[in-house]
Amino acid sequence: MIRVLVPATVVVWCGSTLLLSQLRWFSRPRLADRLRPYAGAQITVGNPGLLSVESFRDVLAPLARGAGTRVARLFGVSEELSLRLRRIHSPLDVNEFRLRQIGWATAAFGAGALLTLGTRPPQAMALVLTAGPALLAFLVLEQQVASASQQRQRRLMLELPVVAEQLAMLLSAGYSLGAAINRLATRGDASSACIQDLRQVCARVQHGLTEVDALREWAVLMRVDALDRLVPVLALNREASDLGRLISAEARGIRRDLHRQLVETMERRSQQVWIPVTVATLVPGVVFMAIPFIEALRVFSGS
Repeated sequence: MIRVLVPATVVVWCGSTLLLSQLRWFSRPRLADRLRPYAGAQITVGNPGLLSVESFRDVLAPLARGAGTRVARLFGVSEELSLRLRRIHSPLDVNEFRLRQIGWATAAFGAGALLTLGTRPPQAMALVLTAGPALLAFLVLEQQVASASQQRQRRLMLELPVVAEQLAMLLSAGYSLGAAINRLATRGDASSACIQDLRQVCARVQHGLTEVDALREWAVLMRVDALDRLVPVLALNREASDLGRLISAEARGIRRDLHRQLVETMERRSQQVWIPVTVATLVPGVVFMAIPFIEALRVFSGS
């Protein structure tokens, strides 16, 4: 009874504290709330109260970020979470994602603990039922981000030849590099991964970067080999007079790489088809070979 009463008391205390923090007679109003009637506009900047949801989030976010990063590296995830979130254009930052991840893991841990208390299995099984769901919930969210990141890279790889050829045509028609990128970003398909990234490139240019620096930043973020080869060619926009021809040649090279990968995938799958056929052929053959061999051994041992 004590094992159930103590966690329930802690949960009730935390919940009541968060609820009471929203009442004016319990928590001090924020500076933004006090200045809003006199400002004539909506003010959202202000320090949260000591016992507010924002304060708890600010305290727990660094702890969740550090713990989540250590657990992810323990299971072989070496790429930074911030890069993957930026790559898939996620509205969450690292702290918010880690907090959500730790929250799901804590909920799964609580469910596993309740199941363990109700069934009272052996110690080894109790450890699996308690820690297993929490770890599984943590890794599921981590795998979702990793899968979304890989799919984004694959989509960019498939769309890059078409975008490169469009850039080549615009540059050959007399457009500058910035004007060509801006035209593709504004008039391209909004659902395209490459067009969405080009809009981010245009935004970075508006923030003060040059076109080449913004493209290099995009290549570092995406980590696609074809884009790493295309960006240095685009960086020659002030030096090469036949830049359109160079970009078209690079687009053809990307298409050849995609075709090579497709042929490799087809060959691998065609080889995988023969695995069950080979196993189904070898197993009866081994059995038929083993029977006379065992019989010969029995005859020689009897003689």
